[in-house]
Amino acid sequence: MEQETRLSETDRPSAPGSVRPGGRTAKVRRAVLDATEDALAASGFHTLNMDQIAASAGVGKTTVYRRWGSPVGLVTDLLHDMAEQSLPAADTGSLAGDLRANAALVHRTLTDPRMGAVFRAVIAAAACDEECATALRGFYRTRLEEWAPVVARAAARGEVPAGTDALELLRAVSAPLYYRFAVTREELTEADAERAVRAALAAAAAGAFARPED
Repeated sequence: MEQETRLSETDRPSAPGSVRPGGRTAKVRRAVLDATEDALAASGFHTLNMDQIAASAGVGKTTVYRRWGSPVGLVTDLLHDMAEQSLPAADTGSLAGDLRANAALVHRTLTDPRMGAVFRAVIAAAACDEECATALRGFYRTRLEEWAPVVARAAARGEVPAGTDALELLRAVSAPLYYRFAVTREELTEADAERAVRAALAAAAAGAFARPED
């Protein structure tokens, strides 16, 4: 049997990211996910190698294969972790300020050399694997729900119509940025982020994101 190095764990969860362990097991997970992120940033999803991840994390290969199962399992758990670690939503006192903070966060993330590369890798993984796609949808759903209260506060202040769909409004801010980043691969600028915010604000004020009547 392979000898475990530096870190070890004995319990296998039912699925990658399905438990939130503490103690030594948490250290194993942190080391492996950090190594996964490093590998994705350096060379993308299609070259992700379980043996190399184990070596980089200082974890025995049997642990990595037993717990995560495949590169898809690693990416899935990394997306769960990224959702957990994301920054909280802004509260600037106005919808315009909050949406600008949201757009600025998306812009900074996608233009960061390391995190931009990680997001390209996980988007590529999601394009070819349904498990990764489900995890990526979950990541973005978590982030949208985190920011949804900014729209509720805006409706209470009369900045947007009551019944505005918060998630659709927030998608309208980030969608143009992701289109440039992932589809057309154009340079992503602060002006692009500002344009997306202004377009979303105008559409929201006009009732474009109103939920349909029951």
